[in-house]
This record gives sequence, C-alpha cells and structure tokens, in this order.
Amino acid sequence: MSDPIKHECGIALIRLLKPLKYYQQKYETPLYGFNKLFLLMEKQHNRGQDGAGIGSVKIGVPPGANYMFRDRSAKSNGLSEIFNEQLEIFNEKVKKGIIHPEFPDTVKANFDYEAEVLLGHLRYGTSGSYNKNSCHPFVRKSTWPARNLMVVGNFNITNTGELTKKLVDIGIHPVFSTDTQAILEEVSYYLDIEHAEIYSQLRNEGVSGPKILQMMNERLNPLRIVSNAAQDWDGGYTIAGAIGNGDCFVMRDANGIRPCYYYRNDELIAFASERVPLMTVFEAPQEDIKEVAPGNVYLIKCDGSFEERPYKKAGERKSCTFERIYFSRGNDPEIYKERKALGAALCDKLYRSIGGDFKHSVFSYIPNTAEVAYYGMMNRLREIRRAQVKADIKQTLAQKGELTDELLDSLIMDNWPRGEKIAHKDIKLRTFISQEKDRMQLASHVYDITYGVVTHDDTLVCIDDSIVRGTTLKRQILRILGRTNPKKIVIASTAPQIRYPDCYGIDMSEIGKFIAFQAAIKLARETGAGELIREVYQKCVEQRGKPASEIKNYVKEIYDRCTTEQISKKIAELVYPANGDWHGELEIVYQSIEDLHKSITSCTGDWYFTGDYPTPGGYMVLNNAFINYYENREGRSY
Repeated sequence: MSDPIKHECGIALIRLLKPLKYYQQKYETPLYGFNKLFLLMEKQHNRGQDGAGIGSVKIGVPPGANYMFRDRSAKSNGLSEIFNEQLEIFNEKVKKGIIHPEFPDTVKANFDYEAEVLLGHLRYGTSGSYNKNSCHPFVRKSTWPARNLMVVGNFNITNTGELTKKLVDIGIHPVFSTDTQAILEEVSYYLDIEHAEIYSQLRNEGVSGPKILQMMNERLNPLRIVSNAAQDWDGGYTIAGAIGNGDCFVMRDANGIRPCYYYRNDELIAFASERVPLMTVFEAPQEDIKEVAPGNVYLIKCDGSFEERPYKKAGERKSCTFERIYFSRGNDPEIYKERKALGAALCDKLYRSIGGDFKHSVFSYIPNTAEVAYYGMMNRLREIRRAQVKADIKQTLAQKGELTDELLDSLIMDNWPRGEKIAHKDIKLRTFISQEKDRMQLASHVYDITYGVVTHDDTLVCIDDSIVRGTTLKRQILRILGRTNPKKIVIASTAPQIRYPDCYGIDMSEIGKFIAFQAAIKLARETGAGELIREVYQKCVEQRGKPASEIKNYVKEIYDRCTTEQISKKIAELVYPANGDWHGELEIVYQSIEDLHKSITSCTGDWYFTGDYPTPGGYMVLNNAFINYYENREGRSY
C-alpha cells in the first residue's frame, strides 16, 4: 500500500499446560514460554510499530508473593527493548546466584515472566496518545487474586461513548475515554459482580481461609463474565484477557471482522492474530492451526481445562478483506494464493490498457508488499500470450504448412510480457526522513529506480495493493516512475476503490481524504449535481443522534450517479503530478468488487468499498464522517 495508514494490532497469548520444570527438562531452558512469546510477537511485528507490551500471570504462588506482571514500551523498537531488558534482568540474577537455571522453582520465584500465562501485544495506534500508558496490556488491580484483570486486544469499538456513559450510569468513574479502557472497565465490573456473588455464597456455606481462594477459582465463570460485558459492544475485535487467579480467555467479535488463530497440543495453547506465526514458532502444519469462531470465546481455567463456547450470537461472517490484501504476512499459504489471484484478476483490464502490445510494455510493482500480486499478474499475462501464440501457430501451419525458427521467434519472443524491477526502496533513507520536518521534499528519494529498462515508446504498468488517499501516488510514486519517461503509466490496484470509512481496526475514518471520494465529489460538481452533496449532508444531519441501527447510508447517492470507470478517470486527473518533467498518459485501473470476492473467498468484509457495514456502528461512523467533511472538520469520526 503506497499510502501509509494505521491498521490492526497484533496479539499473542500462551498458556503452558505442563509444570514449568517440564519445559526445563525437555527443552533445556527455563525460559521456554518467554522465548516462544518473543518469537510469536516478532513474527507479527508487521502489525504494530507504535509500541509493545507483555504480561504474565503465575499460578499457585504462595501468599505474599506477586503473581501478575507487565512491561510496556512506546518506542518503535519496543519489542526488542522489552525482551532485551528482561533478559538482562534474568542474566544478572543468574550471576548473583539468585536464579539457578537448572532449578525451575528459583526461576519462577525470581523472574517475572517465568509464568504459566503469557500475553503480548503489538500496537498500531489509531487513537489516543503515543506513550507507554497507551500500550497494552491494560491492567485493573485488586488485592483479591480473582478480581485482577489484564487485557490486550486488536480492535476498534464504534460506540465507546455509549459504553462509557453506561459505566458512569452504574456508578463507575472511568479515567480514560478510550475503547480499551471502556472494555477493561466493563469486563472488570462483571468480574466484580461474579466474584462478590461467589464470595457471598462461600461465606454462607461456612467456607473460610485459603479454602475460599481454591473454591473461588473453581466456581469463577469467565464465560458468564464476558457474555454479560460484551452484549453492547459494536465493532471488530479480538481480545485476550487473563484474570489474576490464572483463568484466561480469548474472544472474537460476532462477525469475525478481526482475525484470531490458535494452536494446541498437550504442552500448551497459543493464540495469535495470524496463522503463519503459530505455524513457524511451533513448527506446526497448517491443518493444526484453528480459528476461534466468530462470537466465541476460548476459555482456559487455572487448572488447565479448556473449552471454546459462544458468548454472543454470531452474525453474518464479514472478515476483513484488507487482512488478506495487505496487512497479514504474505507467506500464509492461503493469503499467498489469494494475492496472486488478485493480480491475475486485473489482467483483462490491463491487456486493454496496453492495447494488447506486450512488446512495448513493462510490468512491475510498487511498493514491495505488492510483489506477490505481481507474480500472479505476470503468470496470467503469460497465459494470455501463450494462448495467442498457440492460435497464431495453428493459423500459420494451416496457411503455410511449416514453421521456421525466424517465424517462431517473431511469434513467441517479440511480443512476450516483460517484467522488470523498476523501483527499489531505500529503507535507511526512509527511517531518516521520518524524523525530519520537510519529509515530503525528500521522500521522492525513498525509491531508487532502474534506468535504461523503459523507453519513451513503452507503457509502464505498476501494480499496487490499494490506493487510499492518493497522496503518496501523486507526490512521490508517479514522479519516481516518470523518471523512466514512458509514453504511458498504468497504476493497477489489487483492491477496489476505497469509498467509505473504516472503523473496525484500520485508521481510515476521514472520508474527505479518500481519493475516490474526492473524485466523486468533483464529478458531481462538474456535471451540475452539486446540490446533491448538500442534500446528502442534510439527510445525514437529520439522522444524527438516532440509534445506530436506524442510520442509513445516504453517501451512496453521490457514488451512484457515476460509473466506476468515470471515477477512475477522474482519480487519474487528480493524482497526475503537476509541474513534473513527465507529460505522458496516466491511467488508474481498479479491481472490481466481483473479482475481489472471486479471488478472496475466505473473507467477505468489503464495507470500505461498498458501504455495506457489518454492524450498525459503521453506518453511524459514516454519517459522522460525511458531516465532518461537509463542515470542514478534521479528525476521527468515532
């Protein structure tokens, strides 16, 4: 994706099912769980660079000993910083004789992350501040073990304001107004109720002393707690939590918007936001990695028993297609196949764009994340050309009865799809520029190009994952590609036109910044339909304040009056670099909704393309986003 946007976070949870000394004896390290947590997070580093955090819960520690820990960092290298610091602590205690690695009991007693329950989080901030206090895990503490709570999540909740008001109405005083804090407080509220009811029952039964803790652990019901807490949540989420007594849970939203996978064997249960990290870290085959079902919560009690249960009625499955197009790691076997299919699906349009002239066309990709789609595109283009050659050979044989080497060369080699590496990203320069105020003036040098490959007679086709705002395309990429001086540039997006805000994990809530929306607005005004924009605004204002379930998508009326091709043509005009040295033709080609779903059959969530939101909160956010645009206000719409 050429446009930088914030997106989903990454989570990790590991529950060790054997006594800790088992891992020391089998794997010859007392830090087996700690090391696996680091690897599971490192393999998901693509999901968050605004900070990291880890947490742990120790089960069965003696009274007076701490049992719940966390460490967080808001630095870009937060993950490595946290683990290196903890390893230094561990090694220092080994040197001082406080920890004896061959004796697991000394490790558990003196190292915070030698624990049965381990959590991790990688943050991509879409709201709030960018400091350590904004990083997960979020913790609510108590002197009662079973009333302590730690949560990490990959989510956005659209109705945080309503949830906060609900908390205030029941007498709670939330310190922050973020969705993370609202969820923590709401789960904590029902945890407190559950704990109080069980404690009252135990006292009435005459139970006292340490027996209360034991029986509290047996009777505490995390399913009931999260079921009560989550009934009013609107959004996309995967949330992992650990209670101070050692119970833990992982829950997924009812529409399966945000991803969640797990791996289980007789030694552990591990959860992650992506499948491949689990396959790699635990050397597990693809078929052993399962999904937590939408609307389900996976529960692990402190005694190691586990089950997956529904906590909320599942809705229509609307898993996010952006996960597959761009965000998830491309070495997942299904995602790799899907991204190649996305590239291939563009080829009929691209063939028309180049006028069928492979001889004078060069195909490439930018940025690097579009490489897999590029392979799919090239495979399909070669199939198209092979079919043409086959037909030409049959025709030639029918007419002349023979084929010479010269004729075969002209039929096959003179018009063969040509792929080249045109743009090369300078990662070091990119890091440097990100720290400077005049970033845009220097950003065009983030990419080096291959000179002498493209001629002034060529059409240069570059495939991209998606085009969101078009800013990077206009100010950087087209200027870079224009240095090769082709007669025409074609930018092909594997994603359809992004027309509507997202509010379930990706930071795309300002509709006025989308290049497709800007193009539709400009078309409306140029064709005398400017009054329609004001009418849509009035309709949005009239339904502001209504329950989210009653809000309609009136913004579609602006898009419905023009075709996808008209919008694409106008986008090409809007992103054409002004005052540049290149003056060739520019064409923007987008994936169709139909081909998107043919290529990605596992995910159907397409609201940013179609405006068909999976939850009522999405329509509320869209309504607010259009009002903000019309009233010239910037900022998130929820």
